Amino acid sequence: MVRSVLLDQSVLLIDWNHILRFLSDWFDVRMPSLNCRMGDMQLKNTSLTYGWIAIGFHWLVAVTVIGLAVLGLWMTDLTYYSPYYRSAPFWHKSIGVSLVLVLLLRLIWRWCNPRPAHIAAHKGWEKRLAGLVHGLLYLLLVVIVISGYLISTANGQGIDVFGWFTLPALVSGLPEQADRAGFVHYWLAITVLVLAGIHALGALKHHFIDRDNTLRRMLGLRLHSSEEH
Repeated sequence: MVRSVLLDQSVLLIDWNHILRFLSDWFDVRMPSLNCRMGDMQLKNTSLTYGWIAIGFHWLVAVTVIGLAVLGLWMTDLTYYSPYYRSAPFWHKSIGVSLVLVLLLRLIWRWCNPRPAHIAAHKGWEKRLAGLVHGLLYLLLVVIVISGYLISTANGQGIDVFGWFTLPALVSGLPEQADRAGFVHYWLAITVLVLAGIHALGALKHHFIDRDNTLRRMLGLRLHSSEEH
């Protein structure tokens, strides 16, 4: 994709694919120490398994999403007199905004460093289902973030992020904005938890029943040699 950027009254054409490829190549050439082995794992993905950076992003996002969902559900029962009435939403919003940055970094890394090939033993329907679940999770997370933003800015106030900066309220005052966005936010969060559960069950099925390397690749464990092809 080619995008135009206006700078000093001139138009620069930036090919983002070339930029990301350059960054990936620079990572390999200029910083070889970062591509060193950690046990049997590298920081970058290989054709067989995930690298530590992809693994770190995966589990950071997973733990954060589950934690935010649990915190959000717990907050719904807080009363005005609870000592956490103000602090819990503050942390929920701040971590939620931070999650957006982590997701962007994860997508950039995935673009620079493609994922390993599917394991040969995976059936066609398993590959399609996994792709569908992954796609839905990303889509739902985007909508959840947007709805959370609309809840927080409904009264015209920005979002204080860890006390470091304030995310401005660009959209506010819509009819029943907080209630409608809250409805979407709540039920999509429940849906994400269900999809995450399906995703986890699939990984456990591959590990304990199929006995393949699916889960081992995302845990950074040594692969079964019989499947290293």
